[in-house]
Order: sequence, then structure tokens, then C-alpha cells
Amino acid sequence: MDSTFVFYSIFIILVVEYVLATALNYLNAKKFKDPIPKDLEDVYNTEEYNKSQAYKLTNYKFGILTSTFSLALILGFLILGGFKWVDQIALNTSDHPIVQALIFFGIILLGSDIINIPFTYYQTFVIEEKFGFNKTSHRTFILDKLKQWTLTILVGGGVLALVIWFFQTVGTNFWWYTWVAIALFTLFINLFYSKLIVPLFNKQEPLEAGSLKEKIEHYAANVGFDLQHIFVINGSKRSTKANAYFSGFGKEKRVTLYDTLINDLDEDEIVAVLAHEVGHYKRKHIIFNLFSSILLTGLMLFLLSLFINNPEISLAIGVDRPSFHAALIGFGILYSPVSELTGLLMNYFSRKFEYQADDYAKETYAALPLVTSLKKLSKNSLSNLTPHPAYVFMNYSHPPLIDRIRNLKA
Repeated sequence: MDSTFVFYSIFIILVVEYVLATALNYLNAKKFKDPIPKDLEDVYNTEEYNKSQAYKLTNYKFGILTSTFSLALILGFLILGGFKWVDQIALNTSDHPIVQALIFFGIILLGSDIINIPFTYYQTFVIEEKFGFNKTSHRTFILDKLKQWTLTILVGGGVLALVIWFFQTVGTNFWWYTWVAIALFTLFINLFYSKLIVPLFNKQEPLEAGSLKEKIEHYAANVGFDLQHIFVINGSKRSTKANAYFSGFGKEKRVTLYDTLINDLDEDEIVAVLAHEVGHYKRKHIIFNLFSSILLTGLMLFLLSLFINNPEISLAIGVDRPSFHAALIGFGILYSPVSELTGLLMNYFSRKFEYQADDYAKETYAALPLVTSLKKLSKNSLSNLTPHPAYVFMNYSHPPLIDRIRNLKA
């Protein structure tokens, strides 16, 4: 396997992924004007349906623009020696492999994010603003970016430095040590994400005493769910779109409701949404997803250990001197087809789990308030009610709304 073969493999993978994604988006866009399914006719009136179609079409066109730009950028970097140029900066700055890697990835990741700021800005302050979703101020937008970069430098840089240190210390067996370290880190983040990361971006406050809290606690007691932490997050700081999520496990488990969710739904509907989240916990979906993620990380690291010492991987992206950080870039692209396949499998299980969580909510609470809540949330976010089956298969982690409604009514 020479570097030329690896280069063309990388080139073909990038182009094929782009073509596949573009084709799927095209098929999905062709169904935007399909008639609304009978069970969903009450979601939109004519004006709202036209607005949802305009929103979907705008995002479709913008997505084509951004994905084409991203492909052109990375292919240009490959062909014109961009990785070689960045690697030379890293080599000229320090003789230490860890410092070189941190500089190399720092320039690429932060540089890429800076280049994409105009697209992110347009998405937030033009598209989302036009359709009434955006609540993000310019100050919040800038602060979010600075916080994200800080986390990338501290957390991402720390993990990368540890991985390279393992590689220097134990050679190709580094993947075992890295796997254990990342598994422990993943468990830690799952436990304390809401305590450590969320407060950097949003305010969280305990749900106030009242009828909603009483209904939630009554439901939790009925199904034997020890729920001590119910929080409300100020999601309206950035968007009108609503959400709710479950995090942690054991004594650290908590339910977080967006303030927009509380504003959009009535109390029975909120409890039904909560019952769905409890269903994920009761059916062990949280544990399954956590350990599946850890196992897939192990697979990726094992494959990385087989390729990382091959100098052709580094040379294929245009650098003169093989290195861990250059090989990591090449491997990341070569691994993407495997990542796509594992992603398809995880999406399949995720859609299956959503049905199970819906069934749990139906059995332990009621189907009707969950049906009406799903319809309201879809309406308020201008969701696509007629997605293409191929697009659903490749991209959806949740079943389409029509399938969930029919399952709940069955």
C-alpha cells in the first residue's frame, strides 16, 4: 500500500460521501410538497404548511452550499499541500511531538471553525431569524464561540496529549490505555455533564413547586422512578424550539426541561414527554447507548493501532515526515465508511428505542397527551412531515412523526 493509493482512497471516500449525502438530500427535498398524511392533518393549517415548506427548502439549499464549500476546502487542502504547510508550522515551533500535535490540530480545528463562522452566523441570524426561531444575541453568539474554543483547547488538547503520551510510552498497545482512559472520561461526562458543562452555556434552576412538579413527582412515584432532580433550562436564550432530556444515572440522574417546552405544552403533555424519557431509562437504553459508544470507540482505536505506524498514511495527506498527528488525520478520513456503517446501526437501534419509550409512556401514563405533544413540537419547529424513506434510514435517529403517531394509536 503506497501513499498514492492511500491518497486516491481518501479522495474517493470524500467525494462519494458528498455525492451520497447530496443525493439523499435531493430525494428528501422532492417530497417536501407531498400531501400531509391523514393522521397529521391537524398539525399545520395551509399558511403554516407553506411556511414549513419554505423553511425546509431554505435549509436544503443552504445545506448544499455549506457541504460543497466543506468538500472544496478539504480537497483543496489535500491537493495544494495545506496539511504540509500546517505541519511545517508545527515542526518549526517545537521539537516535542505532543506540542507539535497540539499546534497542528489547533490550527486545523480552530482555523476550520473560524472559516465556517460566516455560515453559522447566516444560519442563526438570517435563516432562523427569518422563520421566527432565533433568540440568540450577538453577544451570546460570540461568547458561545469563545467558550467552545476554550473547551476544545482544554479538553480536546488534554485528551490528545494523553493519547500521544500513551503511544510514545507503550507503542501500538497505546489503544488499550487510550480506550480505558476514554471510557472513564465518557462515564464521568455522562455523570456530571449537567453539573459541569451545561452551566457554562445555560442557566439551570430547579422546577418550581406547583401542580406541574406535583404531577411529575406523582407519576415518578407510580412507576418506581427515583427522581430527585428536575431542572428547567433557559433554552429560550437561543431559540424558540423546545426540548427535554435525561442525563446521568444512579444518584446523579436528572430530567431537564426547556423553558420553551413548558411554555408550549400543557401539564399532561409535559408529563407524557417525561414518561417517554423515563421509558428510555427503564428500558436500559441509556446504558446500552453508553456502552455501545465505548465499544465502538474501542473498535476505532484498535483499527487506528494497525494503521498509525504506516508512514504511507501520513505521506498521503502531503506531509514530508510521517507523524502520529498526520496519520491521525488520514486515518480519520479512511475510517469514515466504517463510522457510517456503525452510525446506521446505532440509528436503527435508536429508532427502535423511541418506539419502546413511546410504548412505555402509553402504558404507564397515556397515549393521547404524548400524541398531542409530539404534534405541537413538530409544528413549532416546522418539522418535515413527509421525509423520504431512504433519508430516514440513513439519517434519522427518531422515527418520522407519522410512524410514531400510528404506533401510539395502535
